[in-house]
Amino acid sequence: MTGLARRALAACLVSLVAVAGCGVRPSDVIPAGDPPSGPVVPTTTITLYLVKNGRLSAVTRPSGGRPLFRADTLALLAAGPTAREQALGFTTDVPPEAGPFSVIVKTAGHVVVTLSAPAGELSPLAVGQIVCTVAAATPPESPAHVTVVGAGQGVDPRKCPG
Repeated sequence: MTGLARRALAACLVSLVAVAGCGVRPSDVIPAGDPPSGPVVPTTTITLYLVKNGRLSAVTRPSGGRPLFRADTLALLAAGPTAREQALGFTTDVPPEAGPFSVIVKTAGHVVVTLSAPAGELSPLAVGQIVCTVAAATPPESPAHVTVVGAGQGVDPRKCPG
């Protein structure tokens, strides 16, 4: 063994002895009560923008404990409000035939949403729903400018008004 290897080995042994003697002492078992029980509550939520009284309204839903892709979130938007949301007066202007969706982040903060329907035929509320739902899924440090395109028609880049 070379002198350098011996010094390295000696340094490792000294370090090992120092770490082993840190002063941690064994203890008895500490009772902590019963383990948690019950259903697991999903911690991941998604935000959709639905329509209520002719205005955009943010609605939060659980995502089943996993994050969704932006296109999946838009598919939920096109599927419309849940029964509970309908009972609360929410609707959607995004038609089901607008999906499936494709969402591409071009540059930081610029997102292009491609529909399966002509973008020019969407109502202003439907465009707002899409823009705000995509913006809600975009990190706040790079606010989204969203361009909606479909069937050769496009809507100029927009930010969520709210």
